Amino acid sequence: MKLFPALEKEYTREHRSARDAQRLAQFIAFGPVIFQVSRLMIKFGILDLLRNSDEGLTLPELAEKTQLSTYALEVMLEASLSIGTVLVDPKSERFSLSKTGWFLLTDPSTRVNIDFNHDINYEGWFHLEEALKEGRPAGLEHFGPWETVYEGLSQLPEPVRKSWFAFDHFYSDHSFDEALSILFKRPIRHLLDVGGNTGRWALRCVAYDPQVEVTILDLPQQLELMREQVAGQPGANRIHGHGGNLLDPDMAFPTAPTFEAIWMSQFLDCFGKEEIRSILERTAQVMFPGTRLYIMETFWDRQKFEPATLCLTLTSLYFTAIANGNSKMYHSEQMQQLVESAGLQVETIHDFLGWGHSIMVCKK
Repeated sequence: MKLFPALEKEYTREHRSARDAQRLAQFIAFGPVIFQVSRLMIKFGILDLLRNSDEGLTLPELAEKTQLSTYALEVMLEASLSIGTVLVDPKSERFSLSKTGWFLLTDPSTRVNIDFNHDINYEGWFHLEEALKEGRPAGLEHFGPWETVYEGLSQLPEPVRKSWFAFDHFYSDHSFDEALSILFKRPIRHLLDVGGNTGRWALRCVAYDPQVEVTILDLPQQLELMREQVAGQPGANRIHGHGGNLLDPDMAFPTAPTFEAIWMSQFLDCFGKEEIRSILERTAQVMFPGTRLYIMETFWDRQKFEPATLCLTLTSLYFTAIANGNSKMYHSEQMQQLVESAGLQVETIHDFLGWGHSIMVCKK
């Protein structure tokens, strides 16, 4: 198993003292309440108030500004001291924001992850054990009777739906500019966007190249959502839909027009290994020697900084319990093996796009 340097340093040798390891074990044991307290410290505006105070705030001052009871503030502030998001001056009894609290409050990826985990995953992870044993998204049931979350995206209630799309779009959107320059290094007249979702990438493509035609291959219900989102946007007349369920091994890819490029962004991580192999085999059938397949994924082994890998490996459990029961955030070697088993070859890999994406460029 190959790991990028920051991950090899973190994951291949013990580097914590016994006391630190013991504390981390307790931190894990109280993980659910640590998450909820920290989320509410943001929601109630407490961390914001501490950030905006030069000298910190006392308990009575916070009670006046938040209209929360002294008791409520006491239990949250004392817990937050132990969590590490706030600090206290013992003499003045003024609370202030720590570095961890600052990141919790201001880092955009952290905020997106908090909403995603609370609105979508928190209740579902109660059924993680069932999901792991049975190979199905047992935690999805409280949202609806679907086999996968993708079938029900258009029917998810708010704020669940908003948080899902915010999570999905946040990571991909930050990679789009660099991805466009990589994709359009080669002339493209027709692009097949597999799993194009709401059409955000397709809109960026038709804006980038005034000649390109984009066909989005996705579930019929997703295409309806896509058409709503792109209606009236510049270049929408060059965005087309092709409906089908890619989990059906008999569902063939469109063969006309001839596609110079096939795009899969944050798509293959939505499937198990055998499903990916089937999809890639069908992809290969519509490729000719000049076609390139672009797989954009957040491979957990190819991250510059370890916190990104932490987010990715834990996000895998969302796929286990909520999304579909059998997919994950993949190691790049696993994806390359699947690509090669489908009769394709990895030509090159571009790393460090946006918030940690890589683009695997494949040819027949």
